[in-house]
Amino acid sequence: MKPMMHLGAQVVGISVNDPFTNKAFAESNKLPFQILSDYTRETTKKYGILHENFAGINGYSVANRSVFILDPNGMVRYKWISEDPAKEPNYREIMRQLGEVWTQ
Repeated sequence: MKPMMHLGAQVVGISVNDPFTNKAFAESNKLPFQILSDYTRETTKKYGILHENFAGINGYSVANRSVFILDPNGMVRYKWISEDPAKEPNYREIMRQLGEVWTQ
């Protein structure tokens, strides 16, 4: 998904992986946005998307696949969360939501 520059929106990925792994992943997949590292799980906890004991492995925590749209004031205006890492969001819905949030 390309950033919606004409709306002033910016796309940022956040992963619980370390910065080096995130950079390699972004480069190998030619992602047009940065992936930030939340290796301390602080952000995933605050957003309520920390999946603890993932795959039945005690102590192994990951972030649920999710999408958040924040308005220019930092308020969450849209969220999509899935515990299934293979499931992708409805990208058309995200684009529609972006248009609504950023044109208000």
